[in-house]
Amino acid sequence: MDGKNCSSLTEFHLLGITNNPEIKATIFATFLVIYLIILVANLGMIILIKMDSQLQTPMYFFLSHLSFCDLCYSTAIGPKMLVDLLTKKKKDRSNSFYGCALQFFIFCVFADSECLLLAVMAFDWYKAISNPLLYTVDMSSRVCSVLMAGVYLVGTVDALIHTTLTFRLCFCGSNEINHFFCDLPPLFLLSCSDIQVNELALFTVFGFIELSTISWVLVSYCYIILSVLKICSAEGRFKTFSTCTSHLTVVAIFQGTGLFMYFRPSSAYSLEQDKMTSLFYTLVIPMLNPLIYSLRNKDVKEALEKLKNKKLF
Repeated sequence: MDGKNCSSLTEFHLLGITNNPEIKATIFATFLVIYLIILVANLGMIILIKMDSQLQTPMYFFLSHLSFCDLCYSTAIGPKMLVDLLTKKKKDRSNSFYGCALQFFIFCVFADSECLLLAVMAFDWYKAISNPLLYTVDMSSRVCSVLMAGVYLVGTVDALIHTTLTFRLCFCGSNEINHFFCDLPPLFLLSCSDIQVNELALFTVFGFIELSTISWVLVSYCYIILSVLKICSAEGRFKTFSTCTSHLTVVAIFQGTGLFMYFRPSSAYSLEQDKMTSLFYTLVIPMLNPLIYSLRNKDVKEALEKLKNKKLF
């Protein structure tokens, strides 16, 4: 703690996205709509997969957990951000010390879990395409459950490491966070402790998760491409590639923003730029994921059509 007294700090004040009152209403309306789409789209995806018997496959099992992760980490941030946009006084946009720690912990658990889940989904695609006859045997319900338990376990352990290391730092100066949620870069800038251990943990633990999942996705898709090229039918190859591009799009967007945000030294942080990037991966990506998978997925479209017809009948 560098010999400084940190016991007086009980809360942080979030400065939010902007202090310009002229654009606050527009930003609030925009992200209220985005958050409502997140709720409806992700909850709808989870419910649809649970209700439709044709979607009871490993691929949709993992997709429902992807929607669950999106829903959880966006909800840890979105409602608080929207309330703060309506709050005029800085002192009212506060978050207790432990509330801040809890917000970051929940965000980290499910963001890390999504990172790992995208790699598991790539492996699932490889199994489905390379050996479809043994797919249901290789990816049994027990195997899928074990994989998901491992995903959430690693996400929780990583979140515990970063949360513990960050919130034992000494914050002896300002308690104003120039951000809309309790994230690592703005907290590091507020700390008057040595953050070398925190940055080392970020580069090693989180870095290992990011790089290993990216590598796993790339290796899986190399095998997928080799398997697809063996398909005689041009229509079959096109259909398989079309399905895989949805997953690759999600991986590229999510992993790219994660690498940009956290794989930099503290001297390179630009909080105004980071706010825009954070808005993208905390609220825009959770909105896009179910739309990408549903709009480009024939099975999901058919399940929605059946559900609509049942309700009409």
